[in-house]
Amino acid sequence: MVDTHKDWLEELERKSRLKQEAFMNGIAGKLGRPRIAAAPAHPFRGAPAFWGEFDWQEEERISAFEANFRSAGGHVERLPDMERASAFIAGKAMETGARRIMRQDQPELALLQLEQALPGAEIKVWNSSTTDGEDNPSYWKTRAAEADFGVVMADYAAAYTGSVTVLSAAGKGRSVSLLPTVLFVILPVERLVTRLGEVLVNFDRMGGEGLPAGIHFISGPSRSADIENDLTIGVHGPGIVYTLIVGA
Repeated sequence: MVDTHKDWLEELERKSRLKQEAFMNGIAGKLGRPRIAAAPAHPFRGAPAFWGEFDWQEEERISAFEANFRSAGGHVERLPDMERASAFIAGKAMETGARRIMRQDQPELALLQLEQALPGAEIKVWNSSTTDGEDNPSYWKTRAAEADFGVVMADYAAAYTGSVTVLSAAGKGRSVSLLPTVLFVILPVERLVTRLGEVLVNFDRMGGEGLPAGIHFISGPSRSADIENDLTIGVHGPGIVYTLIVGA
């Protein structure tokens, strides 16, 4: 008979553990082997040494990334410089009739000079102005949702998984990569590594306090499937995604 609430909880815990022991002992008996009471040793942690040493040369990385990204429905173009990347985006805009374009506020993307490449288009730079009500955060999300094209810079990319990584920051709103109809990811070739682990280790180095609010791994267009495996493209993000490998 328990006298206090604490005693009652302790009694419930004791009975629960007895039932657990009986259950596990019953399984061991039916298997005809002794009950293992201690956790097995784990002398090795993480990826094996050979995987940590696995590395492709630049051309192998590019070829593997292209194959893997395209297999997920994405598009890849190899371009020599930012000028050609700008011309490629402008060409797609004229081809599709895109008039609203939003890019992240980064010096590298300013080199695209989209205003000159597309003089008739409305070019928005994420969170770059606080006039005419543009200091309202919802303003920029709405403009991103209306955009035909979103243009972002890849922080990292992994060839083995065919994925690019885009981090969020004050001038790098996640909406730019999530809301427009078509997404263009600019990937400097030197940011393309072989293994995803080479990307993830950077987040370990940042520490908990240094991590950005958003870390996005993009491996092609948005893909959603219901319980019957009916695949739909573009429900939760851009339906068309281009990775432009610059400097290849």
